[in-house]
Parts: sequence; structure tokens; C-alpha cells
Amino acid sequence: MSRVLVTRQLPERGLDPIVAAGHEIVAFPGDVPLTPDELATAVRDVDAVVCLLTDRIDRGVIAAGTRDGSRLRVVATVSVGYDNVDVIAAAEAGVVVCNTPGVLDETTADLAWALILSSARVTSTAESDLRGGRWPGWGIGQYLGHDVHGAGLGVVGWGRIGQAVARRAAGFDMTVIHHARRRTGAPGYMPDLDHLLAAADIVSLHVPLGPQTHHLIDERRLRLMKPTAVLINTSRGPVVDERALAAALRSGALFAAGLDVYEREPAVHPDLLAAPRTVLLPHIGSATVGTRTAMARLAAHSVVTVLAGGTPPNAVRRPAG
Repeated sequence: MSRVLVTRQLPERGLDPIVAAGHEIVAFPGDVPLTPDELATAVRDVDAVVCLLTDRIDRGVIAAGTRDGSRLRVVATVSVGYDNVDVIAAAEAGVVVCNTPGVLDETTADLAWALILSSARVTSTAESDLRGGRWPGWGIGQYLGHDVHGAGLGVVGWGRIGQAVARRAAGFDMTVIHHARRRTGAPGYMPDLDHLLAAADIVSLHVPLGPQTHHLIDERRLRLMKPTAVLINTSRGPVVDERALAAALRSGALFAAGLDVYEREPAVHPDLLAAPRTVLLPHIGSATVGTRTAMARLAAHSVVTVLAGGTPPNAVRRPAG
């Protein structure tokens, strides 16, 4: 029997595969991230870790789980992104890292569309005024947004979620263009991101976080977008320079933005909180009962597979170089 550290509370039945395999679950009370010291202590006597994106499994934690007879073999993060885990240190130590791709694609695409519609139609501002007693009654010039139907959608990142967002655009009779680092072979591919930003009415971001995508949307690129355009981010917060985005919204260089992720979660840049025509959500892209449970179960299945001597299909490859 192996011991599996579960760092946070997970959806009911999410850990069933581990229980069914007869492994022992080591769980912590409460639902707050463990400190690096707590994680380093906790991993010294376990074979596997199931963690969340907010748990930092860094080189020190990996070392604590693999030195002096320690037995850590697998880290499964209940997320698509895995920049919370030092993948290089894990590979050097022989620890398999797994994420949870695929199971949240459609749900996250739904949320991206909720942001597209609410941002383009300034529904957040309108609802806030109504609830705050600031709505004087119907007026023809009030809360004027921009049409989504017939608009041009620019998808940045052509993975599963980006493609799911693009499929939904057909129902709105939209023209879809997309950008990825490598040619996709799909209609609407644009090799130059700058050209896509200049052409699209709505830009939706679906890229992983890495050195090449940190502040991918910065002050210069925001200036390329139409003043009537809408920016949507459901990928990772640091992909967008929040300060520059807030300035673009204040100046009218950009019409609206809808965000579900932020540079320094749970903090949000105060300029962005005060910016006009924004829809700001607290990282709920995958937040449905079914999807979060499926994510937890996929992570649990990955742990069981590795502990049985196998390699799950969602094992993360070590970065090249």
C-alpha cells in the first residue's frame, strides 16, 4: 500500500480511484495552501502528491520527497497548467508529473463565451447600476455595447480550449481567425499575432504560461487593437500586463475586457479593479461540479497508474533544453 498526500479538499468522489486501489490518503484539514516548509515536511513519507495549481511544488519540495530514502514517485496537479510544479527538478529526480487536460475544455470554453457576451454588451456595468439604484429608467443611449453576432473573433492559442471557443462562434455567424506558434493547417490561421490583434473585434487568449507568453499582451500590443475591441483572458493571468490593460481601458484605446485569471492571484491590480467596462471573475473557468470532479478523478487515476508501474497519457513531458 502506498501513501498519497492530498494537499487540499477535493470534490466528493474525486479520490475514488485511489481508495479503490487500496492506497492510503494523507489529507490535511482545512482548505488553504500549505507553506513550502509544510509541503517539504509532508512529502518526506509519501509516494504521491495530488495538489492544486496554488500549491508550489518547487525544487526544494521535490528534493525533500526524494532524498535520504524518501519515496516520492508522482505529482498530479488538478489543473491543466502545471507551472506550479518544477518539471525539470521532478524529471531529474525521476518523479512523474501529471496534469488534467481535456476534461475541462468545454466548460472553460463556455466561461470564455460568458465573458465575451457580458464584456461586449457591458452587462456588468449595467447590472451594477441597477443593483446600486443608479438606473434612471430606459434610455436609448444607455449601456451601449457592441454586437457579437457577425463580429470577428481572434483566438490566440489553438489548443483544445481555443478550438472549443472557435466552434461556438459558428452560432453567432462570426469570422474566426487564430494564431499559434506553429502553423495549424486550419482555416483562418494567422502567423503574425500583431496582425490578428489589429484585425479582430474580440480577442480570446488560450495559451500556456511560460517565458514566451509572459505579458504576451503588453502595452504595445494593446495599442494594436481596435478601440472597439474586447479582450478576453481565461488562460493564465501573467499573459496580460494588467497595468497596461487598465490604462488602455481608461483611455478608450480598448473598449472592454473580461478576465477570469490574474497576475498575482488572489490579488488583482487596483488599476484594473477601477477600470471601466470590465468583467472580472475569480478564476471559475472550470467551476462546475461535474468538471471539477472529473479533474480530481483524472489526477487520482494518474497517481494509481504511476504507482502500478505505468505511464499515464497525461504525464507532462520535460521541457526541451
